[in-house]
Amino acid sequence: MLWALVMAEILAMSVRFSASAVVPQLKDEWGISSTGAATLTGAVQIGFVVGAVLSALLSLPDRVSPRLVISAAALGAAVSNAGVALFADGLEVALPLRFATGFFLAGVYAPGLALISGWFRTHLGLALGVVVGALTLGSGAPHLITAFGTPDWQWVLLVGSALALVASGLALLTRDGPYRAPAPPLQLSYAFKLFANRPMRLANFGYFGHMWELYGVWAWLPVYLAASIGAGSGSAVLAFAAIGVAGAIGAVSGGLIADRIGRTATTIGMLAISGSAIIGSAVLFEAHPAAVAVLALVWGYSVIGDSGQFSAAVGELADRAHVGTAITVQMAVGFLITIFSIQLVGTMADLVGWRWAFLVLLIGPILGIWAMWCLRHDEAAGHLAGGAR
Repeated sequence: MLWALVMAEILAMSVRFSASAVVPQLKDEWGISSTGAATLTGAVQIGFVVGAVLSALLSLPDRVSPRLVISAAALGAAVSNAGVALFADGLEVALPLRFATGFFLAGVYAPGLALISGWFRTHLGLALGVVVGALTLGSGAPHLITAFGTPDWQWVLLVGSALALVASGLALLTRDGPYRAPAPPLQLSYAFKLFANRPMRLANFGYFGHMWELYGVWAWLPVYLAASIGAGSGSAVLAFAAIGVAGAIGAVSGGLIADRIGRTATTIGMLAISGSAIIGSAVLFEAHPAAVAVLALVWGYSVIGDSGQFSAAVGELADRAHVGTAITVQMAVGFLITIFSIQLVGTMADLVGWRWAFLVLLIGPILGIWAMWCLRHDEAAGHLAGGAR
């Protein structure tokens, strides 16, 4: 089930950054600025938030089989993403379609984690790390497509939609796990109760700091690399290697490490490394390409290496019957935060250039480290990673 879901997630999530991967072409063809380009990614994030909030209020991942939600959502994401390629000639048409893409992707991400939570009691961190690694690899796929020549941007989006269609079918091959709790009654207020619990609140704050940085990096790292080492110097391949390959390795190894030494220790370490990479992005801008490449790979590894562990922590702290809702609420707020960080990085790039643009993301690792340090010293942390905290 894990590997069937992994393949479905890789293919479905290929539509997430399909528009971001072709920003240079869209700038030329549509005449948009970096700030305007940021709205394309921002629209996906807003759609994701709306979809996740609706899903959380209805407790959808806990009341409907996640496999059915994932299949229907992947189909919706494929259609809306293809609509951009077929019908859009500017932001007026593209933005609502990208919003719809994000809306449907909310039904791919959190339900996927909820589905796997129903299969694992031990090694949950590794299992969720594998799924997040799949999401990471899928998110980086459009950059790999653009690395081999410069295909028309429409084809990049259509390839992503075709992959999402395959994912829709693959999701139907999965099934619910033995640890999935019976469907709870509809409780519209449960989503709000999560923040009244201090350990859950701290785990969520850690995730929010992580998300502030993550999507600012994922959305803009390819543009930063092109500005730093040149668009014709393998920057697209390096972007895929950092976001897709190093990110996938980071997510999986982060799960292995967290199951051994603890969730809080792993997340604090990853946040410290990625926070240092933010500073490095200013120091190494336009440095030797090899140095910039090392920075990108380390950053890509660490910025996602802790992601699955925040979801694992919430899964271990939440009421078993509402794990899917708890994870969805966490993601809804986290993705809402990313709208501002993505926009802010693009605006800073227009104002002060790419050397300094990423420094606004530092607040994320600082908040995340503080929250997870506090959680580590909370009595409830004994429930994390079999007591490893």
